Amino acid sequence: MVYFDSAATSWPKPPEVWQAMEHFIKEVGASPGRAGHRRTVEANQIVDETRQLLASLFNINDPERIVFTLNATDALNMAIKGLMSQGEHVITSSMEHNSVTRPLHTLESHGVQVTKIKCDRQGKIDLNQVEQAIRPNTRAIVLTHASNVVGTIMPVQDIGRIAAKHNIHFVLDAAQTAGILNIDVKRLNVSVLTFPGHKGLMGPQGTGGLFIREDVNLRTLREGGTGSGSETPTQPNIMPEKYESGTLNAVGIAGLGAGLKFLRRVGKEKIHQHEMGLTNRFIKGAESIGGLRIYGPLKDEERVPVVSFSLEGYKAGQVGDRLDKEFDIGCRAGLHCAPDAHHTLGTFENKLVRFSFSYFNTEAEVDYALKALRQIAAERPVTVLPAGR
Repeated sequence: MVYFDSAATSWPKPPEVWQAMEHFIKEVGASPGRAGHRRTVEANQIVDETRQLLASLFNINDPERIVFTLNATDALNMAIKGLMSQGEHVITSSMEHNSVTRPLHTLESHGVQVTKIKCDRQGKIDLNQVEQAIRPNTRAIVLTHASNVVGTIMPVQDIGRIAAKHNIHFVLDAAQTAGILNIDVKRLNVSVLTFPGHKGLMGPQGTGGLFIREDVNLRTLREGGTGSGSETPTQPNIMPEKYESGTLNAVGIAGLGAGLKFLRRVGKEKIHQHEMGLTNRFIKGAESIGGLRIYGPLKDEERVPVVSFSLEGYKAGQVGDRLDKEFDIGCRAGLHCAPDAHHTLGTFENKLVRFSFSYFNTEAEVDYALKALRQIAAERPVTVLPAGR
């Protein structure tokens, strides 16, 4: 299969990822932080090393400010629900994934006020509207770093400055950018960073995390065993145990650590250059396909390697189905768990087809997909107008 769905989960993984997971299962096996024997010590070393690799990637001084989670959605729920209280106000955008919009929708029923800034048809946000939306009770700005639908990169450094100026928190959703774009939590003034392990970081599903800055105190959403402070009925108030109740997915974290080492070895910039080269090749080739429309910005510096398009005469699901069944091309057709974004783009009814490229895709695969789309476009049904018109 030609796999163009890395915005959902990157695939294939570097061999060292599954090799690290296999090693953990076969040779380590124990729970980190739950005993003092050799196998738990090694498990703990693997977890600690992965935390240190993440800290280095995001320019975080203290690795223990990084909390491992189930995925980015879990991290966003911990961040949003742990930060916001009744009577407080939060600002977000109309390009967010449901992992932001749904927790905020739930909080609205508990007295949290939500302002959703309407982005333009390219998914871009107006900084003036963001600043004008700030109120005396504004607690935070929650924003995606890049759209999972059209790849638009948000002006996060400017948003960080606005947050700092008004002494409010900035929660950054890096689902589409962790491991792809440079993320420096200090330079961007990020209070809480949430990220998945299974996309740009090359790790397996079931991994993710969040960085919590020293001045941020999130309410815990769950309590339980941590391996430390077991004698007390309360959750330990130390990082990262405060937010890591229960046994960690140490097997997945081992794979995530290997993915991070792969990024470091190959070079994030080299990977990004290759992925954007494929993106540009597809966009340029698509110009010659009649009825195909690309959504979102076209400049490299304004997007990540995610491209969504429509094809005249078809609904997105029809195109995705044909690509899968007739051409063995795996992509994502639909609302991409971001209905607000599709309302913003005007594509909610027909939806869009999304290609998202990875380091392991090739130019030949892009050319093959373009050929497939030309064939599908050439075979679209002809609309017959009523007589007399």
